[in-house]
Amino acid sequence: MRKTGNGMSRRKKIYEGKAKIIYEGTEPGTVIQYFKDDATAFNAQKKAVIAGKGVLNNRISAHLMTKLEAMGIPTHFIRSINMREQLVRKVEIVPLEVVVRNIAAGSLCKRLGLPEGAVLGRPLVEYYFKNDALGDPMVSEEHIFTFGWADPYELDEMVSMAWRVNDYLTGMFSGIGLKLVDFKLEFGRLWGEHGELYIVLADEISPDNCRLWDATTGEKLDKDRFRFDLGDLVEGYQYIAQKLGLVPEGGIMKGGTVDEALAQDLSQIENELARERRLRDLKKGGKPRKN
Repeated sequence: MRKTGNGMSRRKKIYEGKAKIIYEGTEPGTVIQYFKDDATAFNAQKKAVIAGKGVLNNRISAHLMTKLEAMGIPTHFIRSINMREQLVRKVEIVPLEVVVRNIAAGSLCKRLGLPEGAVLGRPLVEYYFKNDALGDPMVSEEHIFTFGWADPYELDEMVSMAWRVNDYLTGMFSGIGLKLVDFKLEFGRLWGEHGELYIVLADEISPDNCRLWDATTGEKLDKDRFRFDLGDLVEGYQYIAQKLGLVPEGGIMKGGTVDEALAQDLSQIENELARERRLRDLKKGGKPRKN
């Protein structure tokens, strides 16, 4: 392939969103997910380009998707390609955002007048229609079924996975001193070779779509740092990555730019760990799923 001026291969762009670009995949039934450094808030009314953000989100999301796949939650993630890109299964995105809330924050406080930080009596699941032009409005099950965005079987699958993801991530983050306040999930439809339908976890799981607070100090380590000018965004994301054991104590930034050699090495290490986990699962007698 011919190279462009910035060194990236010229390839077919399928879609560009606020935080990622989707390119045609290198294998049948795949696409490449490229993580940008762009940060947006308040329905893209606030924008910035923050060096290193995309690299950290790619690293964190690849790790969490691999962990969730290992515990039996089907995802679109296949492997990291480099410090900014992942190879993922090509899916039909369900036009819904499934939000799970454990602690009152953000729009929940605005809508219901709750004090920020109030622990909810049980995790709350909400649905939002994926439409940037409309501001991703909150919707009910009746809206979802009436307008055909998902059928009852698909919604049951998504909610069941959302509960399991919440259980796993809440425990995992608690173990490293972080509170999982809330998070957003997206799902996709994937068809098997015999026409069977699978619902799989798609998009990303990163500090861009999870609220994470330090359990001791209450410091906000997620995108709220950018939304409300609470501190350096990359510093917060690097702290999360360090707690997860994904980057060294010094981080991946050097003089305001990404240490590309280090970031690339870390991506390869994660791929090898994921491969070893799959081999262990197979040796235990598990069978690879068709999704």
